[in-house]
Amino acid sequence: MKRALEEVYGTSGTLDSYNMAGRSDVQTVLAVLTAVGIPEAHVRERLPQYRRAFARYLEEELRSRPPLPLPGARELVERLTRRPDVVLGVITGNIVEGAALKLTYAGFDPTLFRVGAYGNDALDRDELAAIALRRARELGIPVERWKTTVVGDTPLDVRCGRAVGARVVAVATGPYTMEELAALRPDVLLPNLADVDRAEAAILGTE
Repeated sequence: MKRALEEVYGTSGTLDSYNMAGRSDVQTVLAVLTAVGIPEAHVRERLPQYRRAFARYLEEELRSRPPLPLPGARELVERLTRRPDVVLGVITGNIVEGAALKLTYAGFDPTLFRVGAYGNDALDRDELAAIALRRARELGIPVERWKTTVVGDTPLDVRCGRAVGARVVAVATGPYTMEELAALRPDVLLPNLADVDRAEAAILGTE
């Protein structure tokens, strides 16, 4: 991100001190650049160039050091994919190009996630779950908010799920502790995904 910002805008603004956890890529770009006086209109005008540069640099980084799936993640996705009553989706603050690259280099097939909402779809993460649900319905997938589970590792992920009335499973695999996530009262709180049986039950609401 820093390299792409510097290439397209000539500065990375306040990126080094900005807390990105749970925030969208576009929200981050706007925040760190307008903080140093770059007009929002100018930032938005160059977003297409930024996205291309970001994807190029990200793939370069991922190729040199591919990410490793968290313990249990791959088996959990495989199990859920085999279930006829489950539709997998991605809700992420990453721009769509970045999300696809990260999944691919971590060994996941992006096409397994039939619907999605990304950081370039809305600035406010709370809107992303509603966008994903709408896209599922547009594909003819019968989804209901109360049958939807949002899994995430930041307070903003929990809030995103709550915004649409979804079940929320918080996982302490990111920058927030079990105690910090527990204070948000998710429906289920897991330390990680290593216990695949428990994680699957938590997502399905059968635990």
